[in-house]
Amino acid sequence: MSRKGERGRKNPLTDILQKADSDILRRLVQNLAAARPDVRRECFDFLKAKVALPAAAEAEAEAQAIFALWDEIEPDLSELDEYGGGDYDLQDRVGQRLYDLCKKLENTRAGRDNRRALLDEVMPYIRSGNAGMDDSLYDVAYTACHNDADLRDFAEHLESIGKDWPLDHARRIYRQLNDREKYLALRARRMTYGGDYHDLATYYWEHGQKEQALATAREGMEKATGRMDELRAFLSDRARESGDRQGFLELQFAQASDRLTLTGYKAFRKICKPDEWPQYEPRMLAAIEKAWDTERLKIHMARKEYERAVNILSAMRYPNFTDGDVLRVAKQLEQKYPAKILAFYMSGLGNLDRSCQRKTYAQKAKVALKVRHMWLDVTKESAKWEAFAKQVKAVNQRRPAFQQEFAKVIPDWNTL
Repeated sequence: MSRKGERGRKNPLTDILQKADSDILRRLVQNLAAARPDVRRECFDFLKAKVALPAAAEAEAEAQAIFALWDEIEPDLSELDEYGGGDYDLQDRVGQRLYDLCKKLENTRAGRDNRRALLDEVMPYIRSGNAGMDDSLYDVAYTACHNDADLRDFAEHLESIGKDWPLDHARRIYRQLNDREKYLALRARRMTYGGDYHDLATYYWEHGQKEQALATAREGMEKATGRMDELRAFLSDRARESGDRQGFLELQFAQASDRLTLTGYKAFRKICKPDEWPQYEPRMLAAIEKAWDTERLKIHMARKEYERAVNILSAMRYPNFTDGDVLRVAKQLEQKYPAKILAFYMSGLGNLDRSCQRKTYAQKAKVALKVRHMWLDVTKESAKWEAFAKQVKAVNQRRPAFQQEFAKVIPDWNTL
């Protein structure tokens, strides 16, 4: 009988374990667990489910399982911190383990002392901020906080770091704890963006200081740079509540026209009453000219301004990736402007007489199918397609990958 057949028939390890007494097995588990954090954690998880313990002992076992998981994570986390990040697999592995640690913390009865000890382990990596795992580390730290006193202690640690992101977290904690003095002191350290003014305005509003809230928001509209959406939305809601229709519309227009999209255009158009839209349409048209080409294209199509749309499309480069919005517009304009759409499709072919990677040939074949469609189905000029395709096929006759990829996509390629 082969050794493989013998292994399938019996397991020698089972025989040895059955013959070993409890003291030997205990020493085996202890030796393995001492050297391997992952084994130690699995032992805690397994034995907790199988062995009845007093409440205090069970809580301590859960805490030790948490520290065993942290011991698994830390070597990789230390490497990420030392080198300022790492490959995607390593980052994904550490991120998943930190998530697992959060879930364990959420469901554990581990006491405050153990939670604070874990927070002490996590803080050096938050302080460094060099591992590229900030969000996950903050999640662990917040989950480790047992009560308001722990949160305050965490906020004080963050405040001592003195950097913007830790200070932002500290400020949010003080706001959550309703520590007005600490919150306002940290808030005053940075009032730059619209989001900063929105944060302070909503704080005043929630505490009944409505005039102060409105004054802060208006100051932000004058002084802030960037991230204005939340601030505009706050003031817009207040204008609507007070019946200030003109103020509401102005804020909604500013919101829509800043980085204008088709969605924003439609939303503002819907807000306007029939007699209000003529006041804003010229300003909206000016905003359209400053929007991204793809959004300009979609807005002009929505307005049925097809000539403007096709002119924008003609000036655009054929997308290197599958841009569904642009190609959908091109499809809609094929019958109205066949020559311009054909030229747009042809621009996507590039130089067909040079060697490329197979994936590039595959992409060009899909574009060629659109060119074929224009000549065969739209303009009904099959002779032009045949002449063009034969020439392309001839100049690429020594490129088998080209021929194969085109044959996969173009129905008549092999019979041309």
